[in-house]
Amino acid sequence: MALPASDTDEPLSPTGRLFLRQELKQEIYCAVGFKNPINVEAVKAAIQASVLLKHPRFCSLMVHDRHGVEHWHKTSVNLDRHLIVIDSLVSSSAADDESAVNEYLADLSIGAGLSADKPLWEIHFLMAHRCIIFQVHHALTDGTSFMSLLLSVFRKASDLNAPPTIAPLRKKRSMAATTIWEGIVRKVVVLWYGLMLGMRVLWVSDRKTAISGGDGVELWPRKIATARFCLEDMRIVKRAVGDATINDVFSGVISSGLSRYLDHRTPKALQEGHQITGVAMVNLRKQPGLQEPSDLTRSKSLLNWGNKFGTILLPIQYKRCGPNPLEHVRRVKVTLERKKKCMEANFAYKARNNIMTYLGAKVAGLVTYRVLSNTSLTISNMVGPQEHVAIGDNPVTYIRVNISSLPHALIVHMLSYAERADMQILVAKDIIPDPEFLAQCFEDALVEMKEAALATIVESS
Repeated sequence: MALPASDTDEPLSPTGRLFLRQELKQEIYCAVGFKNPINVEAVKAAIQASVLLKHPRFCSLMVHDRHGVEHWHKTSVNLDRHLIVIDSLVSSSAADDESAVNEYLADLSIGAGLSADKPLWEIHFLMAHRCIIFQVHHALTDGTSFMSLLLSVFRKASDLNAPPTIAPLRKKRSMAATTIWEGIVRKVVVLWYGLMLGMRVLWVSDRKTAISGGDGVELWPRKIATARFCLEDMRIVKRAVGDATINDVFSGVISSGLSRYLDHRTPKALQEGHQITGVAMVNLRKQPGLQEPSDLTRSKSLLNWGNKFGTILLPIQYKRCGPNPLEHVRRVKVTLERKKKCMEANFAYKARNNIMTYLGAKVAGLVTYRVLSNTSLTISNMVGPQEHVAIGDNPVTYIRVNISSLPHALIVHMLSYAERADMQILVAKDIIPDPEFLAQCFEDALVEMKEAALATIVESS
């Protein structure tokens, strides 16, 4: 934006600036499906009554100061300028609503992006497919903050006068070192991670497989497929493994599903134990989950608005179908626990901010891009509303999320809603031409794990 920054404008966070780099331009796309035809005026009324239009980031232009540094400049919002109403997707050849919406989302992921002449968000109304899509620049927020804000637009489907229920905030288990020895070990691990990160930037790369991306792949045509899961099935697996989390189960499903897919695409081409590296997003807030939307406009909000996430390098081993599919979850669980204890995600977050602050956006962009180019996939798992919700009096049938394309040929985002979880699988379609089959592999992986978990419960009773 040509408007110069003033003394009262707030500078973007280091991560926010990183997401403005051309090679890492990132936007969040949140698709909300409805049971009934969409009433645009009802949706506008819900947005106007929500916290969304009161939040400073959604009422600010992105401008530059005289040194070229990006700032947020407060402005007034004309809601109609942010709404794109499409009666019918004329160019779509999709056979059903889900395919049409996914096709539209895939095109957005490699599109020109949002214009800087207004606050960096838009809402697309796909009238024929009973879906609206929130398009929000990642410089404004991460997925957790945005989903918390979006709660203010929703109402309980069972009581349209009541806001959605927010699960009580709970503090994460402390990972602080309890002994001098633990502190020394953690420092060694942090140094080791720094070395490994440097190696990833310079020369260490995943061996090529049927899902590998690389330099320039973020520009390739994209396709999206959706995998659907039942949260109760995940809980059954979680209880069978013992002291596991839903995220452990999700990561195990990724491990098992990818092994199935690679077996299908390239049978006998990979050795048992072949490692694929995923870049997994980790919420770093002290309280996990969603927060009361009204808190998000307060300066001392517990949630800390913005991009408060780190990343971990998650090794995923290729394993042919064995006698116990729960081993995928157990193996990933051990890895995730180790990475929590050494605070890898926190280190990655601080390293990213320090590189931005002291070496500049160009170097930080290069480092991040190289890490992505030398790994195989992006993984994200988010919490959504825990009960059925509505906008106006129109019940919401699904909520799904994905982001702009990256050098990875495979990007997976899972979001829970009520008692289900939907995974959006964004692929470079010239590398992974059959994302629907990959979605089936993930779904079958959970079914097999659930059966094994139930068998374990029967044996122990």
